[in-house]
Amino acid sequence: MLIFLGIGLKLGMDALEVDEIDIFPILEILGIVGLIMIVLEAALELELKREKLWPILKAFAIALVGLLGSTWVAALILEHNVEGMTTEVAWIYATPLSILSSAIIIPSVNSLSETKKEFHIYESTFSDIMGIMLFYFLVGQVEHAEHGSGFVGFLGNTGLTIAVSFLASYILIFIFQKISSHAKLFLLISVLLLLYALGKKMHLSSLIIILIFGLLIGNMQLFFRGRLSKWLHLEKAKHIYEDLHVITIETAFVVRTFFFVIFGFTIALDSLLHIDVAIISALILVSIYAIRFLILRITLGSDIIPQLFVAPRGLITVLLFYAIPKQVEVESFEPGILLFIIMATSIIMTIAMVYDKRRNQQALNKASGISIGYSTWKAPSVEDKEKEA
Repeated sequence: MLIFLGIGLKLGMDALEVDEIDIFPILEILGIVGLIMIVLEAALELELKREKLWPILKAFAIALVGLLGSTWVAALILEHNVEGMTTEVAWIYATPLSILSSAIIIPSVNSLSETKKEFHIYESTFSDIMGIMLFYFLVGQVEHAEHGSGFVGFLGNTGLTIAVSFLASYILIFIFQKISSHAKLFLLISVLLLLYALGKKMHLSSLIIILIFGLLIGNMQLFFRGRLSKWLHLEKAKHIYEDLHVITIETAFVVRTFFFVIFGFTIALDSLLHIDVAIISALILVSIYAIRFLILRITLGSDIIPQLFVAPRGLITVLLFYAIPKQVEVESFEPGILLFIIMATSIIMTIAMVYDKRRNQQALNKASGISIGYSTWKAPSVEDKEKEA
């Protein structure tokens, strides 16, 4: 609906011959805020408990293999079907198309069983976080190719970022639980934005800072143990977590609304009529569900409905698409491919969810319609026992 609203606004402005509005200068700032809010919201959703270790590890493995497999195949499709697309650039374009949208999935799976709901929350959260990290890693390799920044350098950078992130997170929680002002949450978000900017300046993986802060404040009793527990005021820190969770959800909603409208506004409708756009989109869609089927069939068994079709692309896809650096942009790439894949995956998920709900309701109706048989039983008397003897 938001995408169609953007398309309608564009058609309306063209009909009224209104001058084009240059909206791209604000997209970078809004995109950064949106990514931070999405990663923070996803991290706050992750509940780290011993009994949840196996479901978390399984969801992590499925999300990682699905992300890498979908990106690899989508990159091959783009490289061979889009003029001027090199292997490195194809991977950059393919990554946003391979990331699950937790912003769509998490509110959509409430009607599923607790096990399936938990799986989708973990999987989509990991897909968001790892997809964003993969995208910026690939962009960094292209932008700093002359410096020879490789995988080993990336691991070292990541290790340093994790250490800095834990230190900064502990300090932030300790300081902000002491603040009594009601305006401290936006101050906290401002500090996180500052840490993100400083991390960028120091060439660190800045989103890891946001991720670890979210994990730490969302699982305080796990990270504040022993001597550290003396520094934590649990009740005050819980209030920070609860309020921060609400703010991140609301902010992500605003960013999602704005970006989908802008995405529809910037779509060139004539690109949707190109046969190449339909073919490339169809190939990528087939690869998405084929890879997902193989992974889920191997890891989850035969009960993979509706999980197989819960793979929408959404806000992250749009945000990262606008974050592709100018020096690696390919003019021949049609944005209509994004629209096709976002709309198709969302519609497929909707149909699957409706089907699963009806199937479960039919099973309940069938079970409730079966009458329960009964028989009379008479307790044996003493006389009966004597006769048997």
